[in-house]
Amino acid sequence: MVRAHLQLHPPRTPAPLLKAATALLLRDSPQGLQVLMTRRSLKASFAPGAYVFPGGGIERADADPATWAITQRRATQTDEGLTQALAAIRESLEELGVLLAQRPNGDWATDADVAQIDRHAPLAPQCQRLGLTLAAHQVWQLALWQTDRDLPKRFDVPFLVAPMPPQQTPVADESEQFEPQWVHPAEALARHEAGQFFIIFPTIRTLQRLQGYPTVADVLAAVAAKDGVEHPLWTSCPRAGLLNGQDARYMEHESPYGELALVCPDGQIAHHLDWQHQQPVPLLKHLQRLTAPNASMMTGPGTNTYIVGTAATGFGVIDPGPNDSGHIQRLVQATGGDIRWVVCTHSHADHAPAARPLAAAVAALGRPQPPIWGLASGPHARPGSQFSPDQTLQNSEHLALINTADQPDSALDACGLQAIHTPGHAANHLCLLLVQDGLLFTGDHILNGSTTVVDPPDGHMGDYLDSLDVLDDLCARHDVRYLLPAHGYAMGQPRQVIAHLKAHRLAREAKVARAMAAKPAGKLDDWLPLAYDDVDPRLWPVARRSLLAHVGRLQPGFVDTH
Repeated sequence: MVRAHLQLHPPRTPAPLLKAATALLLRDSPQGLQVLMTRRSLKASFAPGAYVFPGGGIERADADPATWAITQRRATQTDEGLTQALAAIRESLEELGVLLAQRPNGDWATDADVAQIDRHAPLAPQCQRLGLTLAAHQVWQLALWQTDRDLPKRFDVPFLVAPMPPQQTPVADESEQFEPQWVHPAEALARHEAGQFFIIFPTIRTLQRLQGYPTVADVLAAVAAKDGVEHPLWTSCPRAGLLNGQDARYMEHESPYGELALVCPDGQIAHHLDWQHQQPVPLLKHLQRLTAPNASMMTGPGTNTYIVGTAATGFGVIDPGPNDSGHIQRLVQATGGDIRWVVCTHSHADHAPAARPLAAAVAALGRPQPPIWGLASGPHARPGSQFSPDQTLQNSEHLALINTADQPDSALDACGLQAIHTPGHAANHLCLLLVQDGLLFTGDHILNGSTTVVDPPDGHMGDYLDSLDVLDDLCARHDVRYLLPAHGYAMGQPRQVIAHLKAHRLAREAKVARAMAAKPAGKLDDWLPLAYDDVDPRLWPVARRSLLAHVGRLQPGFVDTH
C-alpha cells in the first residue's frame, strides 16, 4: 500500500453514503426498448433540472414487516434486495403515479386502482384494502452505484429494473418530478449530446449499457439470478479527473480510473489526464511520469519514463525511452541531473536507446555518470533492439535510493526496486517492484488499453503466460495495488487485470486452435482472418506476430514460410 505521507493531496473524508433506490421502468415499442424518465425540480438539492429515473431514499416503511406481508418476493431476493425493491415501488408511485402491484389473479394494477391510492399516505394498508400485492418479485437489480467521492451529497443506490404495468399512464407529481416521457436509450443520449436533455454520469452510463438490449425480456434475462444468487451487472463508484480543463468522470473499467485512485484516493478533482510531453506528471511525492513524444499505433500516447525518488535521495529513471534529445533534456531538468541509476525494462527501440545519451548528459554536468541496469538483449533480438547494460539485474535483485543527507523533513527516507525477470514480450524483459509502496512497473508486459505483442523468436507465448503467473503471485505476496505500464495510465486491481489478460490470451489461443483445425493445411495468412476476425484488419500485420507466438505454443517447431 502506498505510504500515506507520500500522497500528493491531503487526506479527506468523503461525505457519508445515504441509502436510496432508483427504478427503471421499461416497455417495448416498435422501435425497441424504452425507459421512463422524468425531469427533476430546478430546486432539487441533487442534480437539479436533470432527467432521471424515479427514485429516492429508503424509508422505514420499506423494511416494515407489515409491508412485506403484502409483498411478493423471489426465493433469491435477500431482505436488503426486498427493501430496495419496495423503496423503488414506493418512489415510482409517489413521483410518477406508477404502482408496481398485482391483483389476486396476477393481473397488473390499472389506472383505476392507482386512482384509489393516496400517493403520500402509507402504501401497505391501502394495497391491503384494495386486495393488491406489491410486485417486488418483478423488480430486479441492474446495477449498484455509489455517488462520486468528491460530491457533498452521496448515495448508495441500486438501479432496479421492472416492466411497466401495461394499463397505467405515468403522471408526475409536479413538485419533485416533471415531464415524464418514454425514451429509447440511444435517443436520450443523442439529445443529451445536443444539449437538449441534461443527464448525469450514472444515467449516461446506464443508458449506454441499455442500448445493447432490444427488449424488456432481454434486460430481465440478463439480470436474472445465476446459480441461485442475484448480482448486479456492474457496481461503480466513479472517479473524476481533469481533461481539457473540464471535469471528466470514469467507471472502474475505464482506463484512467486506476490512476485517479492512485493520485487522488479520496476523490479530489486535481489530477490532469491530458497526455503531454513537456512536463513530468506527478503521481506521488516520489514518483513522476514523463511521456516521450513518440505517440503511435504501437506506443499509444508514447513511452512512459518513470522518475523515482526525491531531491533528498536522488533519482532513478525507469525506461528512458527513444533517443530524443528534447525528452532527454527534460529528464535532466526534472531531476536536476541527480540521477543515480537508469533501468531499462527491455531493449526495444522505444525503451532503451535514450539510456546512454541520458547518462552522458548527466556526466556532462560534472556529476557521476549513472550506471545503466537491465538485461542484455537475447540472440534473437531484432537489429533495432540490441542492448547491453552496464550492470545486469539479477532476478530479485534490489536497487535502492537512500537519503544520505539525513534531512528529517524529507518526504522520503528510502525506497527500493526489486527486479522480476518476465520474459515473453522480449527475452530480456523485466518488471520492477517498488517494495515499500506496492507499486509494480510492468514495462510492456502489461499495458493499459491494449495487449502487448509477443513477437517470436525473441518473444515467446509460453514464457509470457508463465510470467503473468509470476506477477500474480508477486502481487498477492506484496499486496500490490497499482500497475505502472510503459504505455497508458496507471492501473488498479492488478490481480484482476492479470487474470483478465491471461483469460484473453487463452481465449485467443483457443480461437487460433479452431482456425488451425478448420484449415489444417493452412499457413499463418490463412488462419489470421479466422483467429482475429474481431480485430481491425489494419492491425492484422501486428496481430500476425502474436498469432505466430500462439501457433508456436500449440505446434512446437512450426516454421513460418511466408
